[in-house]
Order: sequence, then C-alpha cells, then structure tokens
Amino acid sequence: MYLPFDEIDFEARVWIYQANRSLTHDEVSTLTETLIAALDGWEAHGLALTASGKIFLNRFVVIAVDEAKELPSGCSIDKSTRWMQEIGGQWRIDFFDRSLAYLDDDNNLQTVPVSQIKAAISAGDILPDSIVFDNTVATKAQWMKRWKAQAQNTWLKKYFAALNV
Repeated sequence: MYLPFDEIDFEARVWIYQANRSLTHDEVSTLTETLIAALDGWEAHGLALTASGKIFLNRFVVIAVDEAKELPSGCSIDKSTRWMQEIGGQWRIDFFDRSLAYLDDDNNLQTVPVSQIKAAISAGDILPDSIVFDNTVATKAQWMKRWKAQAQNTWLKKYFAALNV
C-alpha cells in the first residue's frame, strides 16, 4: 500500500538511491508515477507492504517501508533494487554509484568524488560545517534529522580528526 512520504511513519526504514546526474523534470514525473505504482503493489510473502517513495532535489530517490506493519523480505528488497536498476538502465542513470559525495553549497548541489574527499578537506573546499548528504541514514526520522548534516557529524569526521581541524 502506497502512502505519501509525509504520511509514512517516522520509524519507517529508508533506502536512498543517488543518481549520478540530475534528473529532468519529465524523468522526475515519470519516476514518481512509476514508484507510486510499484510501491502500491509491493509485497513480502504475499502481504502488502506499507511504503512510500519520493524524489528530492532531482537527484535522490528515497524509498521507505513501515516495518511496524509488515517486514520486507530479502526478495522484496531485491525487487526494489531491481526497479532502480531497470529505470537506471533505461535512462542511462546510475543510482548505485557510491563514488560521489554530495554537498549542499548554499542550496546548490555539489559533487565531490569520494577519492578526492581528503584533498578537498585539506584544501579547505569542505569545512567541518559544510553541509553534506548522509545517505547512510536508516529511518525516516534519521533522514529528517541528519540526512543533511555538517560534515564533522558524518562519516567525514575521520578526515577532520586526522587533520586536527
């Protein structure tokens, strides 16, 4: 059963897929319709999952499932992954590229290759209070509270500690 994202429970489990390029308006519209239809019929062992999905900043696809109502199975999670792989293949978008980190530079989305993070921090391009997208969040509540967080409060903190910033 599909619910709008603002109605899904705060403890719903989330998966964040980041596109390796910005989605066009038409792609966002089509993907939104596709997600709604897929999530409305999403099941685990024949039981309907209460789920939601939304696209943010024309780059991030967030899928959520309310595990308090019904747990997704490995097969159902794999199915959602296949949806994103199929859509990505059709549109030449990689939703699984983890080689890029995303920063919010005054509401302007910036990407930095993960391999260049340390150099960007050393050069002062990424500061401890720079806003980064932490796609490791596991629930909607975490997503709301710390998806956009200061770099020093994310997985990047180890780089600042190494530089004594």
